[in-house]
Amino acid sequence: MSAVIVATGRFSPIQRALHWLMALAILAMLFIGVAMVSTIAPAYLTLVSIHKPLGLAILLLVIARIVIRLRRGAPALPRDLPAPMRLAAGLSHLAFYGLMLAMPLLGWAMLSAADYPVKVFGLTLPPIAPHSDALHTLFWNAHRILAFAFFALVLLHLGAALFHLLVRRDGVFQAMAPGIGEPGA
Repeated sequence: MSAVIVATGRFSPIQRALHWLMALAILAMLFIGVAMVSTIAPAYLTLVSIHKPLGLAILLLVIARIVIRLRRGAPALPRDLPAPMRLAAGLSHLAFYGLMLAMPLLGWAMLSAADYPVKVFGLTLPPIAPHSDALHTLFWNAHRILAFAFFALVLLHLGAALFHLLVRRDGVFQAMAPGIGEPGA
């Protein structure tokens, strides 16, 4: 039986806080989005009024998260992690960052193309796409399809986290697990 090699270190407290805050926000966005397209009831307007500012907040948070990640890096993966798993980890994180950027931008572009003003926090944001029914349809379809891809990626990420926690027991989950302070601090 070989010894388990664990991941070294943890993400910084701000990285962990952003991860969990964004996880909650993104899950809320996915479910709010499904509810929005599934209803014509008066609740629709309430859902939209939550969806738009939350999308903008996610966009701002992911930009901050990328800057922090570029400056602080990430803990090393276990040395014995197979190459395909390393590749999957890297690609899934790129997909997450891409979707966290793309989804709010597509939503904003979709509303811009519909010539619908994007008002959040009392401000009217400038349009980022020209008024065009064809572009609106393209952006709407892309936003919808990528939302399903995002949900699938979330499920895959959750499965991988549980695999590292319960099967491999290699410290990868603990690197992002919530908690106060650093080990040994």
